[in-house]
Amino acid sequence: MKKEFDPNAFGIIGLGRFGLALALELTKAGKQVIVLEIEAEKLDAIKDQIENIYPIKTITAEVLEESGISHCHTVIVCIGKDIESNILVTMSLVELGIPRVIAKATSTNHGKVLERIGAEAVFPEVEMGTRLAHSLVSTGTLDFLELCEDFSIANIILSTTFANQNVAQVNLRKRFHLNIIVVIRNDKAISEIGPELVLLEGDVLVVGGSNEAIKKFERANEL
Repeated sequence: MKKEFDPNAFGIIGLGRFGLALALELTKAGKQVIVLEIEAEKLDAIKDQIENIYPIKTITAEVLEESGISHCHTVIVCIGKDIESNILVTMSLVELGIPRVIAKATSTNHGKVLERIGAEAVFPEVEMGTRLAHSLVSTGTLDFLELCEDFSIANIILSTTFANQNVAQVNLRKRFHLNIIVVIRNDKAISEIGPELVLLEGDVLVVGGSNEAIKKFERANEL
């Protein structure tokens, strides 16, 4: 019997740094996540945290149907290195009629191609922040991506309010109910966020949480 999936589940294709962070944070937020990945060892690392993970050899309509991804409202294509595969998979998802397809772009031109075929392009490393509709609502917010009604990802420039404190001292999880996904410093992504990592003024914090939690942190960060 075919497994039933929540129609509001999120599909994630590709488990690089960006895809892994999304999968874990959405799961923490109580969302059902379906993950497809070619490299089985990447799935082994999260098999105890995410239920619906599928090792695949290639992306076909049958794979998308059997995994449940074809029934998701939102699918994020996190394939980064192979641009051709990224575009072809994105096109397949759009043709299936999935309501919202978000794809990782590695350059401005790549992003334009994704948008032309009907997807939303997101730049998760350096360029993220200049392309999404919520930009500059707050002076310290570069980028705001609402994945669902109660979970968003924002890129916030750290002010002097929290600078020169480590992650444990800032304690975003307890004080603001936010999780740090990545820290971008000098155009380089820091993905291993340990409690002793010292945050610096001008760091871009990629955080995930509710819209209200993000707004609360924005207000505190502006002081």
